[in-house]
Amino acid sequence: MLAVIYVMAKEDFYKILGVEKNASDAEIKKSYRRMAMKFHPDRNKDNPEQAEEKFKKIKAAYEILSDPKKRAAYDQFGHAGVEQSMGGGPGGFSGGENFSDIFGDVFGDIFGGGGGRRRSNVQAGADLRYNLDLTLEEAVGGTEATVRVPVLVACKECHGSGAKKGSSPVTCTTCQGHGQVRMQQGFFSVQQTCPTCKGTGKQIKDPCRKCHGQGRLQEDKTLSVKVPAGVDTGDRIRLAGEGEAGVNGGPSGDLYVQVQVKEHTIFTRDGANLYCEVPISFPAACLGGELEVPTLNGKVKLKIPAETQTGKLFRLRGKGVKPVRGGAIGDLLCRVQIETPVRLTKEQKALLEQFRDTLSGGGKHHSPQEHSWTDGVKSFFDKLTG
Repeated sequence: MLAVIYVMAKEDFYKILGVEKNASDAEIKKSYRRMAMKFHPDRNKDNPEQAEEKFKKIKAAYEILSDPKKRAAYDQFGHAGVEQSMGGGPGGFSGGENFSDIFGDVFGDIFGGGGGRRRSNVQAGADLRYNLDLTLEEAVGGTEATVRVPVLVACKECHGSGAKKGSSPVTCTTCQGHGQVRMQQGFFSVQQTCPTCKGTGKQIKDPCRKCHGQGRLQEDKTLSVKVPAGVDTGDRIRLAGEGEAGVNGGPSGDLYVQVQVKEHTIFTRDGANLYCEVPISFPAACLGGELEVPTLNGKVKLKIPAETQTGKLFRLRGKGVKPVRGGAIGDLLCRVQIETPVRLTKEQKALLEQFRDTLSGGGKHHSPQEHSWTDGVKSFFDKLTG
């Protein structure tokens, strides 16, 4: 914090910053930053001189109220309690500081610059993503997949330095190794990334011929990925350190393998459960029987009771998926669909007509759902007409 203070006649420091006397340090700092931005001369081009004077008052108030000892003296004795520490005298600055130094302190604090702090030239490599398509069988049972990923790796010729073998990067002559340069615009100072070294603080005078000074080269990396049993679409497998190489010795990033499970011709997955539709004939639905149904581990017998209706769901416990994060194995749920016969012969049609005639006298006894639905429709229209 600069020791420079602009002294006002008898103006209340709390009112200048727009805070109450019991304001916390965080509230005082927040108000100071907000007002400093508000009275930036570039934002007050119609009257920059007035904005500058206002800023000086804000700065002086903050110098006192941000220091616990000075604030306590001010609260007890007013301006008289802090006049000695403010130096400089009314109406000016002390210590030869200028207005651009104050702005550099304020906005450097806000935007992360200031102080000529050296920017680290060591950077971690970027993380990468690879989309891995799996069959349902591979996802449920687990597998080992081979993936080929284009990735930036450290140049073996220069070991990632970017400099020719036998040489080393040197301190940047533009920023003197700070990675940032300060541009003066009137009384306002702007700090920017050094255009010569791009913020690294280093220059490569004699670049490596293989990577042309970049320190990294792109190549295809072949990796083996162990896919655990039970993964599903959206799951990610992290391969630590298999991403892009870091810069100037920084750590490599990670490779994230994103799982996408392909659609299956028979099964549909919902979490740990599997679903499948099983077509059955009309006679089988009426008379019952036993069917062979597939699972991911082979065929099993499914008993169909007589008079089974279409859409009936049968559960085969433990024939689903064991979740990758643990838990009970899911079930296989088989939904039966009664298939209507097609391409009937004359004889078959005649038999069906005879069969239909035998059902006509049974009423609700043979077709309870049909008659229940018919009664519901009749009741609905009766209410409309009534």
